[in-house]
Order: sequence, then structure tokens, then C-alpha cells
Amino acid sequence: MREESKALHGVLVGIRIVVGLLFIFSGLIKANDPLGLSYKMQEFLEVWGISSLHHYTLFMSLAMNTFEIMAGVAVILGWRMRFFSWLLLLLIIFFTFLTGYALLSGKIKTCGCFGDCIPLSPLQSFIKDVVLLILIVIIFSFRFVIRPILSSATCGGFVVATAFFCIALQWWVLKHLPIVDCLPYKVGNNITEKMKIPGGAVADSFAINFKYRKQGKLVEFDMDHFPDDFNDSAYQFVERTQKLVRTGTAHAAITDFNLVSLSGTDTTQAILNQDNYFVLFFLKDLATSKLRWEDNVAAVLAICKEKKIPFFVVTAVADLAKAHFEEIPNIDATPIVYLKSDATVIKTAARENPTYMILKKGDILGKYAAADYKKVISKLKQLQ
Repeated sequence: MREESKALHGVLVGIRIVVGLLFIFSGLIKANDPLGLSYKMQEFLEVWGISSLHHYTLFMSLAMNTFEIMAGVAVILGWRMRFFSWLLLLLIIFFTFLTGYALLSGKIKTCGCFGDCIPLSPLQSFIKDVVLLILIVIIFSFRFVIRPILSSATCGGFVVATAFFCIALQWWVLKHLPIVDCLPYKVGNNITEKMKIPGGAVADSFAINFKYRKQGKLVEFDMDHFPDDFNDSAYQFVERTQKLVRTGTAHAAITDFNLVSLSGTDTTQAILNQDNYFVLFFLKDLATSKLRWEDNVAAVLAICKEKKIPFFVVTAVADLAKAHFEEIPNIDATPIVYLKSDATVIKTAARENPTYMILKKGDILGKYAAADYKKVISKLKQLQ
């Protein structure tokens, strides 16, 4: 019986270490970019038609990351297993439901289990969660016999310290930028190159249909069968739809980046291919932008003017941003050019609102949150 008990204890310890490390690893990756998880939550909510909860997703992201890491530490230590085994079970049931939904519905491309650093397909995510569910059910079944490896007070201290660490880490990256940038817009990448499909890859193939109204009747046709009298003004556009008919073998890392002038001209390539240095100031909106950046942008603009470095404000609210800049005191608007871009593109390229990006010929040389404007100035001064 003792040998059986030792064998069971050894198995439980091994399972706890595997489950705990996976939860800690998963939580830390997402805590490095809590906004990324928040956006993924919003994607699920939009699919389910409950976008009214968007304002709460960041709080849910912060809480989930913290609890995930705390639960991982607690299960390794064997502390308060009656509580944390329930927490682990509820978390893994929730995660399995999400990955299962993503797999079966096909509406979510990636589940965000390991953030953007280790993208998993819905099938890979679902298999991972099913395996974890089995392991956690075993832990849950033996929760009454698991004892802490250290004193209860010491284990409790480790778990509390873990909670404070998670809160501090996420507070820091929300004020600055993710410590590890796993997005295609990270420093060292070239945006133009990342917009290209890898060599030898086949792009997705779509069937595109058009719907027009003519003399009160709905007319539908595809790209190869336009009506002979299509130029007739009687045709009124209704909608354009596309259906994926063949999945490509690879995709460009960046697919939707665009920079449009106030007059509506697409200037993406013209700006990215400049031989000189330039600054993109990503301002998704004014409502959620961090306060006090206005006090510091004047100093950055002064350096740009001095070194003749173009300064572009990239925003989803170009008219409002232009009016706002004109109201900021002590600003010389000479180097400023306003560009429109989609809010989704901006929040992917720049997690912090606002963010400075320094480039040359599409190469990202520097990327800084507005709170780190002094680093922006220092970098600009070094440019020759």
C-alpha cells in the first residue's frame, strides 16, 4: 500500500508540475500583452452579438491573466487545493468551450491561448485544452490528499507575491509597450516586406459576387459575368460579397496596413518607401488616449523640424485629431501630416494609444509609448 501511495504521489506531483507550468507560461505570455487578450475577447463577443461588454474586456483580461498565473503557482506548491482545483477546473472548462467553439464554428482563426507569441490553430488549441482538462480532472479528484510542499504561510506568501507581480507587470506594459513584441510591427521588421506573401506561397482564392438593383429588381452576378449594359446608370450598387473557395498555403504577416491622406489618396507605399527617416504617431482615438501626451509631443515635433524629419499622425479620427493638435499650445504644426487608417490596424501596430514609431524605407527603427517620449527624442537626436 505504501508503494502504491508513493507511486500515486509521484504521478500527482508530475501532473501538478505540468499543469502549473503550462498555466504560468500561458498567463505570462498574455500578461505581456493584456490588450491583445482584450481584443481577442472582443472578437468572441462580436461573434456572439454581445459587443456591449467591450468596455469590460480589459478588466477581464487583467483578472484572467492574474488568476491563471496564481493558479499555476498554487497547484505546483499544492496550496489550498480544494479552492484552486475548483478554479483550475472552471478555467479549463471555459477555455475548452472557447477553443471548441472556435474549432467547430470556424469564425475565430486563433484562440489566443498563448497570445500572439505562439499562435495555435483552433484544432491545436482544442487538443491542448482537452489534455489539460483530463489532467486537471485527475488533480480535482485527488484534491483532498494533496498537501503543500512548504508551510501554508510560505506557500500563501508565494501566491500573494505572484498576484502583486502580475498586477505590476500588466500595469507596466499598459503604460509602456509589451516587453516582448510578438507582432509583425516589432522593431527590426520591415513593414513593406511583411506585407508580401512568402515566396512560393499560393494566396487564398475567393469567389466575388455583386448585387445591384435595376428597375426595382435585384440583379446578382460574379466578376466574369457582368451584364452587357452594366454601364447603364440604372444599376444601383447594393453589396459586394466574397466567399473563400480555396485556402492559400501562406499569408502575409501584415494584410491590412494602409495610410490614406485627408483627400482620400492611398499613400502607403509612397510613405513607407521614403529614403529619409520619418515618424508615425499612431493615435487610434482621442477618447481612450492617455492623458498628458499633449505636453510632450511639442518637444518631439521640435526635434523633427530641426532635423527635417517628416511627422505623420496616423489616426482613425483624422479630422478630430487635426483640430485637437491645432488647440495644443506651443506646437509648430509645420512637420505634421495627417493620415487616416483603420482603428483595428492602429491598435495592432501600436498597443499603446498613442505610440511613436520611427522608420526609414519601411524599416522599424524604434517604437515607443507616449510615456517614453524622452527615448523618442534621444533616438531622433542620434539619427544622421
